[in-house]
Amino acid sequence: MATMKEFRNNVKPNWCPGCGDFSIQAAIQRAAANVGLEPENLAVISGIGCSGRISGYINCYGFHGIHGRSLPIAQGVKMANRELTVIAAGGDGDGFAIGMGHTVHAIRRNMNVTYIVMDNQIYGLTKGQTSPRSATGFVTKSTPAGSIESSISPVELALSVGATFVAQSFSSDLKGLTELIEKGIQHEGFSLINVFSPCVTYNKVNTYDWFKENIVPIDTIEGYDPHDRIKAMSTSMQHKGLITGLIYQNTEQKPYEALVNGFKAEGLANQDVRLSEEDFAKLVAEFA
Repeated sequence: MATMKEFRNNVKPNWCPGCGDFSIQAAIQRAAANVGLEPENLAVISGIGCSGRISGYINCYGFHGIHGRSLPIAQGVKMANRELTVIAAGGDGDGFAIGMGHTVHAIRRNMNVTYIVMDNQIYGLTKGQTSPRSATGFVTKSTPAGSIESSISPVELALSVGATFVAQSFSSDLKGLTELIEKGIQHEGFSLINVFSPCVTYNKVNTYDWFKENIVPIDTIEGYDPHDRIKAMSTSMQHKGLITGLIYQNTEQKPYEALVNGFKAEGLANQDVRLSEEDFAKLVAEFA
């Protein structure tokens, strides 16, 4: 059985010192080891942005895609080889701006992929512009007078389009985040895990101290039931989306790939896809 160390490679992350993404990388590596994966069983697909680098920092299959497109790539990988555990990763700009369409449809499609959003509520790689997760009034280079737009709530968005697994965490809570990623991997369906990951360079508002003062762990809410979708929605709205933990899970809905007619359980690498001469002739005849 692989240990966390076996999911490390020799590539040194070049995130800013103190970036929350370091913890997210460690949590993915710990979770992969804890659920019994080997490096060859895992594929990490990323988009563009500071978060996009993560696919090159973990010893497993990796694919660094283009902006906002980690999810279609991840779904393609899963459909081609459902034996792989597939994790998609991206920032809030990657997933909730240019990639928003892919995010919404991946959620409702419910393919067995885990999507980890590294949410710093700003565009970090391009030097600090307002993102879809920035609060109204947020001042950056792109909104010097303060943003006039409202921010997107990942939790409420996911619940509204039929998500079967919604969780949220804080990068400082390595233990809690690791446990949520383990649950996301083990969930049969699409898992959205939004992680508050402070940008120490450009976001001087949503800091580590700010999150510690404002987030509400879901296990501190008496009587909370993560299987009650309406309760999950109302609780998120009540706390302005700043709740952490397993927020909602539906274990009854089957994943997309289990519903595809004739879809084989074996990965492509283990299938005999050779055509007989007779079948090949029939195929060619269709185009004659």
